[in-house]
Amino acid sequence: MLTRKLTRRRFLVTTAASTTLVATPYVRGSYAAGKLSLAIWDHWVPGANATSKALIEEWAAREKVQVQIDYINNIGNKLLLTVAAEAQAKTGHDFLYFTSWLPSDNARNLEPLDDVMEPLIKQNGAVNPTVEYLGKSDGHWVAVPATIGSQLLGPCSRIDLMKRYAGIDVQAMYPAGAPPKADNWTLDAFFTAAEACHKAGFPFGIGLGTTEDSVLAAGAIFHSLGAMLVDANGDITVKSEPVRQALDYYARLARFFPPDAPAWDNASNNKWLISGRGALILNPPSAWAVAKRDAPQIAEQLWTHGMPAGPRGRFVPFQPFFWGIWSFSKNKPAAKSLLTHLSQPDAIEAMVVASGGYDLPPFTGMTRFKTWAEQGPPKGTLYHYPDPYNHQTLSVAGWPAPPKIAVQIFTQGIMTKMILRHMQGEPMEKTLSWAEDEIEGYMRT
Repeated sequence: MLTRKLTRRRFLVTTAASTTLVATPYVRGSYAAGKLSLAIWDHWVPGANATSKALIEEWAAREKVQVQIDYINNIGNKLLLTVAAEAQAKTGHDFLYFTSWLPSDNARNLEPLDDVMEPLIKQNGAVNPTVEYLGKSDGHWVAVPATIGSQLLGPCSRIDLMKRYAGIDVQAMYPAGAPPKADNWTLDAFFTAAEACHKAGFPFGIGLGTTEDSVLAAGAIFHSLGAMLVDANGDITVKSEPVRQALDYYARLARFFPPDAPAWDNASNNKWLISGRGALILNPPSAWAVAKRDAPQIAEQLWTHGMPAGPRGRFVPFQPFFWGIWSFSKNKPAAKSLLTHLSQPDAIEAMVVASGGYDLPPFTGMTRFKTWAEQGPPKGTLYHYPDPYNHQTLSVAGWPAPPKIAVQIFTQGIMTKMILRHMQGEPMEKTLSWAEDEIEGYMRT
């Protein structure tokens, strides 16, 4: 099996050259069953790639398939560029790793995968509704949810600072090995804690930029207040009372964020927490993992837990990823067989272990692997990261709008732009009219 890292130049060469790699049809047997080329996210956790490679090698040896893996990081949008180039050229890898919105964006070029997902759901249990929302098009699965990279972006709090300045014991509220005791963890409590920590000089590290972490955070708070910019039927609902309430709440809350929050990208919240200047961020365990390596005295004070509840429920930011098979793949049966192999419980648990608990299974029944209970210091710090008691609704900003509209709301950062405009003094109705005009523009294109 050939494994390589894919550079920006190499992915273009690969796309152009792949027309010469015409594989024979996939046949299970004692002889070579063709070739398969994969594009996989280059994991940031050391050793995680080795685990996915070993799982693929295990399958390839059993099925007699020659496999080539390209590990692609997303610096410079390499994954997005790879997908776009191959979709246009109608040639390239047999299957690829897709970020959240790419399955619906590329549905017309993807192989239907109902025959893979339906048996997996029967075997592994249900997937959450957000996975279904992003992985289906016109009622059919066009992508299989991946464990690799899928993540919740719930609160990671400083135990000491939250207790000292906000009067909240996050370990008692979300005890390791036991259900949450979070009835009083509401949006009002969140606001009060943010104000107290800001006054003490340790603001909550939540961004107001247009990259994923900032947008997902805003989306979850909006959802907890029942606010949606476009409903499931595609009707614009910007000028509604829930949206007004959400905009008012977030604009007031954001005054307790760092002063440069509008310029934050996805790395900023990690750096903020590790620097010791923040009491809370919304993030997967990457910040804790880096702190464990670079600032162990801070890591020992970190606890990952659930989101505050609003009037419409408790929503947590969620970023799932997917596997998709091109409709022009030369070896679809082999690709489907490998996707099934990577979605088996043992394979999923191996990927969770390899990522140190960062990667999340797409199936709701797989949230209690021992990895999350054993990680530390402090021991149990990640126990509630996968939401083992399913007491939150997984949220992707832009839902429940039809995906082709929601992706524009998400990628353009409409909610964070609304918040910033209003908190800088723009009257609410003017901000709402601006957002309504922006969304109407997306619908016309």
